[in-house]
Amino acid sequence: MKFIWDSAFALLVVTGSLLGLVLPFGKVATAVGVAPLMWAFVVSFGAGTVLLIALLMRGERISLNGQKLRYFFGVAAISYAIPNIVMFSVISHLGAGYTGIMFTLSPVFTLVLSILLKVRKPTALGIAGIAVGFIGALVVAWTRGEAGRPAELHWVLIGFCIPLALAAGNVYRTIAWPGGAGPIELAVGSHLASALMLVIAMLATGGPHFAVLGSIPLVVAAQVAASSLMFAFFFRLQAVGGPVYLSQIGYVAAAVGLISGMLFLGESYGLLTWLGALVISAGIAMTTKAQVARSASSM
Repeated sequence: MKFIWDSAFALLVVTGSLLGLVLPFGKVATAVGVAPLMWAFVVSFGAGTVLLIALLMRGERISLNGQKLRYFFGVAAISYAIPNIVMFSVISHLGAGYTGIMFTLSPVFTLVLSILLKVRKPTALGIAGIAVGFIGALVVAWTRGEAGRPAELHWVLIGFCIPLALAAGNVYRTIAWPGGAGPIELAVGSHLASALMLVIAMLATGGPHFAVLGSIPLVVAAQVAASSLMFAFFFRLQAVGGPVYLSQIGYVAAAVGLISGMLFLGESYGLLTWLGALVISAGIAMTTKAQVARSASSM
């Protein structure tokens, strides 16, 4: 466990794999009638509660101040509530694997925002990687989901809000990270803040309907377990790897989503979708190489 906790690469693989499990679990839940708001609440409330119990059992506490509260609710909205609602809304139209491909665009979007907000200066290779990733995104968008079952274009465009929100969250968490705060504490606070926001949203739209969760208790338990573990590692990866490296969990998550979608959910994707995913991967490789080269030159 210590090796994983101290290794950016190991954290990337573990966190991305656990994130990828959200996709098939979410598709199963929405297929039986669980509303996107409700399943997003399950993710945040489940993860926040389990991690809070773990924190208290270790004898630690959450200390609150204005900076942390702003951080909790900022992260809750940008990183969890918005992308999860979008993801669980589009997944039944696009498929788990195709929705997972949206995650692969997060590194490219993160680098764009980092450059625009002057968190990171652009390099020629980084800009080229962004361009290649964008071309791959256009190819993927053109295929519109599963083979033989093209989704309406507006669902594809809505799906692109996922990597945009994730990228904004990656940058925000870096520039707003409260001094002296630990990763588990931040995960607990931001997830419980997200759960509160989602409850308010459900009350405003007709009230939460928890009874439907009783039809899939094992899926709920598996989702809570996977989310709790994922977010414990997620904030550690943020601290160890930084925002652009962290954003590459989308690459691992997409692979898990594609494989699980095909093996367990009967999904299939055309050659053009795979080609687009390959082009996006090339863009990610270029932006990653640019980041590594920049880090090496600054040492």
